[in-house]
Amino acid sequence: MILLYLIIGILTAIIGALPLGATNIAVINTTLKQNAQQAFKITLAAGFAEVLLSYYALHCNMTVRNFFDTNQWLQILIAFLLLAIGGILFFKSNKGATKNKKPKASKYLTGFLLGLLNPPVLVYWLVIYGVINSYALSLSIDSSLLVLFLFFLGVYIGKLLTLYLYSKFSLVIKQKFENINTVINKVTGSLLFFIGLVNVFKLYFV
Repeated sequence: MILLYLIIGILTAIIGALPLGATNIAVINTTLKQNAQQAFKITLAAGFAEVLLSYYALHCNMTVRNFFDTNQWLQILIAFLLLAIGGILFFKSNKGATKNKKPKASKYLTGFLLGLLNPPVLVYWLVIYGVINSYALSLSIDSSLLVLFLFFLGVYIGKLLTLYLYSKFSLVIKQKFENINTVINKVTGSLLFFIGLVNVFKLYFV
């Protein structure tokens, strides 16, 4: 019965990671522009960030939810940042690109920050805990260490598995396009811009 918490952790993390977000896009982008090994570094760090977010949501619960409800400027800022970054990537030109590139930020740091600075994921976990505790399962910060360990292990595995599948899917795409860098920028920019528009729509019209 106690292994049920591991399974729930895996399933809830997969469901939460399936919608296309900044971390997923970073994994796709890195896989296509560099390689799957570099993308996996992002995946490892993003999984750890997911565990921290889910733990924080479990610890704070209603306090966190109320904070985001009463501080919409955070959601507005994130939405417009996504719009700006998406627009820049979409119109970015690859002409004049050289092989001598500047050192890039650590993939581990990139994955961790993208995974951690993600308010919608925090809200998702707040909702999930409400659902879990509504179905005769008890999960709280006071649960036994074994229950918490199994659940958060499941969260980590679920996040890793989902992002890994995104990376593998990217390799399939890579084989079908020749001018891959231009395609990456267009697709990534469009997706980020779309996510930004969705967030703006939710803030002002829902």
